[in-house]
Amino acid sequence: MKIPAHERLRLSNGVRLILLPEHEVPLIAFEAVMRGGCRLDPTGSEGVASLTAELLTHGAGERDAYGFADAVEGAGGSLDADAHREATIVHGQFLARDRELLLELLADALLRPHFDATELDKVRERRIESIRAAKDSDPQSLLDTYGRGLLFGTHPYGKPGGGSEVSLAAIGRDEVLHLYREHFGADRLTLVFAGDFDPESLEEAVARRFESLPPARAALRPLAAPARLSGRRVLLIDSPGSEQSYFWIASVGVARAYALRAALDVTNTAFGGSFGSMLMQALRVRTGLTYSAYSSFRRGSVPGEFAIHSFTQTASTARALDIALETLRVLKRRGAAAAAIDSARSYILGQYPLGFETAADWAAALADLALYELPQSYIDEYDPALQRVDAHQVREVTAAAFPDPSDVDIALIGDAAYIRSEVAQLGTLLETTLAAPTFGVAPSADPGAAVAAHGAGNPRRCGEASGEYI
Repeated sequence: MKIPAHERLRLSNGVRLILLPEHEVPLIAFEAVMRGGCRLDPTGSEGVASLTAELLTHGAGERDAYGFADAVEGAGGSLDADAHREATIVHGQFLARDRELLLELLADALLRPHFDATELDKVRERRIESIRAAKDSDPQSLLDTYGRGLLFGTHPYGKPGGGSEVSLAAIGRDEVLHLYREHFGADRLTLVFAGDFDPESLEEAVARRFESLPPARAALRPLAAPARLSGRRVLLIDSPGSEQSYFWIASVGVARAYALRAALDVTNTAFGGSFGSMLMQALRVRTGLTYSAYSSFRRGSVPGEFAIHSFTQTASTARALDIALETLRVLKRRGAAAAAIDSARSYILGQYPLGFETAADWAAALADLALYELPQSYIDEYDPALQRVDAHQVREVTAAAFPDPSDVDIALIGDAAYIRSEVAQLGTLLETTLAAPTFGVAPSADPGAAVAAHGAGNPRRCGEASGEYI
């Protein structure tokens, strides 16, 4: 895979512009990346960046919320906005003939949003109800949020990007306006267009729409690297009567710019990224304890998390955790077998090109490179790097990027009355309830008392008796 020919420009006010013309399909895809995102959420107002992003398309310029949506849908286009950990991203695509409408709507959303109080109330209440509904019907979807709060603590990566029931309820229009006015600006913005257009003409049209955008008022503070873990903690989120336990085992991993990215992908695919992976073989094929088990790295401008995700019946919670931790221990001790490396490499080589089939794919890829300040070789040299991955690189990645199973955080949602005594042996135990309106340790809980009651001591070396499952 090679990045097609494209242009990188700057408008007079500092907006970065990336243009990749492709004329096979009469569409224009776009990504507008405004640095900041959920990392900007003040303590107590978690979710304000996410609300701000969604409201960009709920009325802007001369259109109210209905008029804006009608203009997009009437043209058969798409235009959506989301807040990610390090950026707010507006993305979508339109027919090439509707280029001027695309630019008008995009400029209105970024330069002239209404932030209507009534729309804010609707979005906020819908978010709160969505969290409550997830707790009732899909608690697994919230597990990452609980886990990251435990793992990263007060670091921006630990914030619940979508907010909590408590923080969302406290956010008003003033908080949204403050974030927008302080942190949206030309010096933070990258615009990426890919598709059927003439680059010179599009550059002129974009400049007319966006050169009036001033720089952001507030400075974007550097993002510190989160501290590595030492020891093991367990956050037990009580869901009384639950027939299953959902668990997340994690530690701080590596950043997006990690040099051995190809070897990392191969190793993680062999460990927990495919049906034939070590985790799937151990937890599903050989023991039948779960339907799915996988591992992943979430990488930003600084190290995000490495995490193992799975679930099991309540009665087998301790056994499943033992096997997952022992599987990680085996990877750390032995690495991946040569056959597993070759299989993982072939799997990635088959899947990777599928992510670059459309103009929208290329717009997203170039926006990602710009956000994380990655070189073009990040894509251009990936295939050759995959071909070079060998057992030595896998051992190096395993040692540096994957945690020791004694130095992880575990978050699990389950019936605390049934599983507390067993999971308390895994490490320092903290507790909250699924019904609590925040994603941290419940305010009424006394972590010290929880540790004293359930045992912190030295965590037992989980899974030492489970080697037969690996």
